[in-house]
Amino acid sequence: MMDPQRLGPAGATGRRRGVLFDVDGTLVDSSYFHTLAWWQAFRQQGYDVPMASIHHCVGMGGDRLVDSLLPGGRDKDADAGIMASHAALFATNWPVLRAFDGAKDLLAQCHAGGLAVALASSARTQDLLAARRALGADAHIHAATSANDAKASKPAPDILVAALEAVGVRPADAVYVGDAVWDMQAAAALGMPAVAFTCGGTSAAELRDAGAVEVYEGPRDLLENLQESAIGVLLASSTPVA
Repeated sequence: MMDPQRLGPAGATGRRRGVLFDVDGTLVDSSYFHTLAWWQAFRQQGYDVPMASIHHCVGMGGDRLVDSLLPGGRDKDADAGIMASHAALFATNWPVLRAFDGAKDLLAQCHAGGLAVALASSARTQDLLAARRALGADAHIHAATSANDAKASKPAPDILVAALEAVGVRPADAVYVGDAVWDMQAAAALGMPAVAFTCGGTSAAELRDAGAVEVYEGPRDLLENLQESAIGVLLASSTPVA
């Protein structure tokens, strides 16, 4: 759980509001690239894991994903090689990564409305940098955290805590936006409202069951309904963030 003493002055006053975004499958159309890369990495080590099962776990940290999909009694010495293979295979897709329609505009609108905007992703640092290039929205982002900033990956809330601390915002003054059930669970662990997108491939029913307070098709859909959304409530009471 977040330690309030680690927040800056703005967080301590309770006046700063913020919105945290997952990246893969939420702002950038990359979930299926990850699925295919994991599928190939597993096959290289002799594991035949169905793509549907892999896709369901995308959004977890790599260590949790591997442990969730492979037999418990396996030789775990191969796990590091699987994760390295996934990283190398996914990196071949960096040049073709594309942001979802409305993603940059959504970040810009949140920023312009006075919210602290942070990316809270389970991605490796290099993959997050590639996604940020695809987004082209760094001017609207105050902070970003990756797998390197947390001891435990989603659905543990560590990465969200790191992002909140980076912008000096308390969970009660923030909303998290993601596309996976693991995103919803991580936010719930902090008592933070979570808004979900179906553009990453997870159904609205699954996302609601996991705790989403609202579900949209993607960034453009949320942007068009922003004032009536959970983020709109924050915008109505926000003060500018430098």
